[in-house]
This record gives sequence, C-alpha cells and structure tokens, in this order.
Amino acid sequence: MALTKKRKVAESKVDKNKVYSLKEAAALVKEINCTKFDSSVDVHIRLGVDPKKADQQVRGTVSLPHGTGKTKRVLVLCTPDKEDAAKQAGADYVGLDEFIQKIEGGWVDVDVIIATPSVMPKIGKLGKVLGPRNLMPNPKTGTVTNDVAAAVNEVKGGKIAFKVDKAGIVHASIGRVSFDAQKIAENTAELINAILKLKPATAKGTYLKGVSMASTMSPGITLDAKSLAN
Repeated sequence: MALTKKRKVAESKVDKNKVYSLKEAAALVKEINCTKFDSSVDVHIRLGVDPKKADQQVRGTVSLPHGTGKTKRVLVLCTPDKEDAAKQAGADYVGLDEFIQKIEGGWVDVDVIIATPSVMPKIGKLGKVLGPRNLMPNPKTGTVTNDVAAAVNEVKGGKIAFKVDKAGIVHASIGRVSFDAQKIAENTAELINAILKLKPATAKGTYLKGVSMASTMSPGITLDAKSLAN
C-alpha cells in the first residue's frame, strides 16, 4: 500500500537502527503523529515468558497517573441493592438480566464490565462472548467486587487492565498524542513498572525483551528496554 506524504515524513523522522530513551520516544511520538484526530498512544512490550504455561501468564491492572484520555463505558452487573452505588459512581449501564440477554444477542458496546461475586454464576455462560474481547469480569483485575463504586471510580480515573497475549506481548493504550511528552512518559513508566513487578518466578533469561511505542497510524519507535528494566 502506498504511503501518504505525511506518513513518509513521519517515517523519515524515526531512525530504525536506534533505540530511544523513554523521554525521547514520548516527544517523538507527538512529533510524528500524522492523523487529524487525537490519536491514542500505544505501548507494546515483548516479554521473555511462555504464555502457554499457566505459571507464566502475566496479567494485572495499573492506574495510570494521567489517565488514558478516553472516557470508558462501564457496565455494572449486580443485584438491585448495588445499583444506586454504581450509578452514583458514574457507571454508564447498570443492571443484570436485561444486559445478560443483550450480551447473549451480541451486544458488547462497553469497554469494561464490573460484576459482584454473587452474580458471577449467571455471567459464566457469557464467557464465549466476553472472553475473546477481554471483557469477562475477573477478581485479578478488580472487576469482580462488592465495592462496585470504588471499581467504577478506578476505571473512570485511568485504571487499565493488561494481559500477555499468545505471542508473549502486552499491548496497552497509555494516553493520547494531545498529552504532553512528560505525561506520556510517566504513564508508560507506570505500566512498565507494574509489569516488572509481575515477573513470574519461573521465567528465565531476559524478562523485558523489547518495548515499542506508536500512535495510531504512525511508525513504531523502539525504546531502550535495558534502561527501562533497570
């Protein structure tokens, strides 16, 4: 596919043979953005783990200090006694049976689903729909809880979930190109620190193998993984 003029200019500003510091990459990702909209800034982290092994699954959450720049749509599945708390905290959708039926029919127009432990038996059957979209509530990510108000506040405030994929890579959106470079760098550092803390005891060799950053439709920037690991 032919590159646009803007993309060619962006490509020319990225040295493919260089590894950039986090500070340099955060500034460069803003400079090479070639979209008219406020692009997301994504970080891709290749880990030295074998995702096929249960004890080397890297999964968790992190609260980004400057949020993601995106308002997340939150669905809370709960019993009636928890509905008011969820609504007051800012949940976009609150209920149970009606939303279970909608999801069974293919509706997944949300970014995060939070559920109380008592309703999980009803939600279990939705695994085939929600699982592939990484929307299934899970205690490890704080999306199965009785304190639905706190969970909603955390998600709305910039809490994101991450999970290593089958190729051993964690993909996460950490902000927008409209953020200043310092905020992009600080959000990235927070994510990487959270991943470093989750290093499996059975993982051998180099854990943080590679890190890259890119905004929507822009070329990737290779970061200095060794310095980030330290």
